[in-house]
Amino acid sequence: MNDVNHKNHSLPLHLMQPTLISSPLQGFTDFRFRNAFHQFFDGIDVFYAPYIRFGGKMEIKQVYQKDLQPKNNRVRVLIPQVMTCSADQFIYAAKYVQSLGYDELNWNLGCPYPMVTNKGLGSGLIAQPKRIDHILDRVHSETGIIVSMKMRMGYEHAGEILEVFPVLEKYPIKNIGIHARIGKQLYKGGVDLEGFQRCIENTSQKLYFNGDITSVEVYREMADRFPSIDHWMLGRGLIADPYLPRMIKNNETQYPENRMEIFSKYHDTLFTAAEQKLTGEKAVIRKMLSYWEYFESTFPESKRLIKKITKAKNYEDYDDAVKSLMEVEDYVYQ
Repeated sequence: MNDVNHKNHSLPLHLMQPTLISSPLQGFTDFRFRNAFHQFFDGIDVFYAPYIRFGGKMEIKQVYQKDLQPKNNRVRVLIPQVMTCSADQFIYAAKYVQSLGYDELNWNLGCPYPMVTNKGLGSGLIAQPKRIDHILDRVHSETGIIVSMKMRMGYEHAGEILEVFPVLEKYPIKNIGIHARIGKQLYKGGVDLEGFQRCIENTSQKLYFNGDITSVEVYREMADRFPSIDHWMLGRGLIADPYLPRMIKNNETQYPENRMEIFSKYHDTLFTAAEQKLTGEKAVIRKMLSYWEYFESTFPESKRLIKKITKAKNYEDYDDAVKSLMEVEDYVYQ
C-alpha cells in the first residue's frame, strides 16, 4: 500500500486522478442536460442541480420538483442546491430533499447577478457572517441534512469570504466549492488565483476550485498551482465542451476520431429535450442557440457556419445550418 501511494504522489499533479464536478448553471444543467451528458459522455463524478429558490410561498415549485425527482435522473450522483437567506426556507428545502432520498443539500452563496444579490441572496449574503451563522446553526440543530456550500470570494471584495471562514469552522460543512471571482465581476475578468490561495491558507474546510477551467491545459496549470485541491468544478467549460471531463481524467489533448458523430447525437438529444419542454419553433431554437453560445468556442474554424446557425428562424434553416457545420467538422476529424 505504501509503495502504491508513493508511486501516485510521484506523478505530476495533472496526471493524478481528479474528482470532477458539474457546477450548477440555472437554465442549463437541469435533468434533461444531465441525462444527455451522461448518455454520451463521461468524466463527471458528481452533478449539482440548479438551485431551489422560493417565491412568496413556503413551497417547492413544480419545476424544481421535476428536476430533482429520482425517476427523472439517470446520473450516478446528484446533489440538490438551495439559494436562500432564510433559515426557515433552508430547513423546508432540506426536509423536502430528504423526503426524496437525498442526504446532502448545497447552499448557493455564489450567484453573482444583481437581481439576486440585491435581495441578500447568493454572493450578496457573503458579507453577512452573523446571518450565515444563524442559518447554519438552525439547519444543523433542526435537521440531519449534510450541508455543503458553493461560494464566491465575496461580492464587493475577495476579503469577505475570509470573514466567513471562522463561522464555517463551527460546523461540519462537507465541502466548499469556491468560484474564484467576486460577485460584482459576474463572469468578467480573470479568476483571482491569489485570492483562492488565501482561502486555502485561512480555512481547514475541504475546498473545491471553480472558475474558467476550459481546457486540459488550463486544468494542468491549476492542478500544479494548487496541489492540495483534488476536486474541480466545471461550469461553462463543461457546456462548451462535453469531451473536456474525460480528456482531463485521461490526460488527453486530442479529441476522438468520432467526435462529431457523438456530438451530433448529443445535440439531437438536447434538441428533442427542448421540444418536449418548450412550445413553438422559436422557443426551441432560442434554447438551442443558448447552447451554441458555448459550443462555438470549440469550433473556432467554423465561425461562418455558426453565424448561419444563430440566424436561423425556423427548424429547416436551423437543421440545414447545423448539418453543414457537422459535415465540415467531421471532415476535419477524419
